[in-house]
Parts: sequence; C-alpha cells; structure tokens
Amino acid sequence: MTIKINEIFYSIQGESSYAGWPCVFVRLTGCNLRCSYCDSHYAFYDGTDMSIPEIIKEVEKYNCNLVEVTGGEPLLQNETPDLIRSLLDAGYRVLVETNGSQNISVLDECTVAIMDVKCPSSEMVTHNDLNNLSNLRGHDEIKFVIGTEKDYLFAKKLLLDYKTELTGKKVHFAPVDESLSANVLADWILRDGLNVRLNLQLHKILEVR
Repeated sequence: MTIKINEIFYSIQGESSYAGWPCVFVRLTGCNLRCSYCDSHYAFYDGTDMSIPEIIKEVEKYNCNLVEVTGGEPLLQNETPDLIRSLLDAGYRVLVETNGSQNISVLDECTVAIMDVKCPSSEMVTHNDLNNLSNLRGHDEIKFVIGTEKDYLFAKKLLLDYKTELTGKKVHFAPVDESLSANVLADWILRDGLNVRLNLQLHKILEVR
C-alpha cells in the first residue's frame, strides 16, 4: 500500500485554532478542484509513492506531536484514512485540511477536520458537499476563504442556514490577500456581530511555507 506524497516538512501552523504551533505537514499529491486563489498548484501532479511506515519514519525525524495531512485534497487517495489511523496509533495529534468536496465521515473520530466551504470567487462553489456539515464533530473546524463582499454575504447566509449544524463549531474567515483587506473583513465581522475567527494565515506573515 502506497500513498503519493508531494512533500513532508516542518513549519509553523498558519491557520485554524492551531495557528502558531509547530507542525509537521504531510502534503499529498492531487486535487479535484482548481480554486482561483490556489497557492499550491505544485501539489496537483508531482509526488513520490511512499508506504505508510516510510511516511511515519519521515515524520518521526521532527520532535513534534502535531501533524497536518493536507494537499491538494488528501481524501482523494483511498489510503489516506489508513495513514491517519497509523499516525493516531503512533501518538500524534492529526489535523486534516480538506476542501469540502469529499465525504469527511471516512475520517477517524479522533482526527480534527479543518474543512473549507468554497465561496463564489473561488470559482468552485458548486463543488461544496454541504452534507458534510452534518458530519462535523464537535472538535472539527470550518474555513471560508473570502475574496469579495459577495463571498462574505454567501458565508454569512450559510452560517444562518446551517445554524443548527454549526452551533459550537470553530468557524474561520480568511481574506484572500490579493483582493480583500483583512481590515475590511474585520469591520464586516464586527458590524454584523458574527461569532467567527479572523484568520490571517500566519505562515504567510512569517514568510514560511
């Protein structure tokens, strides 16, 4: 059993409620979406086939208990749930960054899913699987990447429409750096009294990957 891996590296977690913590990133190859603001095109095709023991051996090189499985879209590879279970069995806390188009119910219940909901400016909004909102566990998190006021209004409406499913969940609004000021997004959040977290992608501020 092998998994196609684009890269494994050690850095500072830049997003979610885990932002700021050292983290080992396991980036899987392949993505089914082509978001307009994507910053990881290089993960679409390039990668090396690795066994799960080989991946864990690479992760073990870093003295870090937090691991994020990301992509691309990690849930496209059928072996990803097995990798996650193996990491959990090895004692790691595992985050999975997923684009919201794949069924997250395949994830081990101890995994923390950080799930995107695509907004209109991503040009991928029709790929959202909103059934996933009912699959979220209490410790899972949601992220909206927002590039326009239309995106903001879309996210705000979805929070209202799915209030029951999202009550108590950690929700993040992240501005697209090139098209929306974080200050403007912060003003909108405060104006409307939304119970969401402004996410500024700490890794980009620090200029680390």
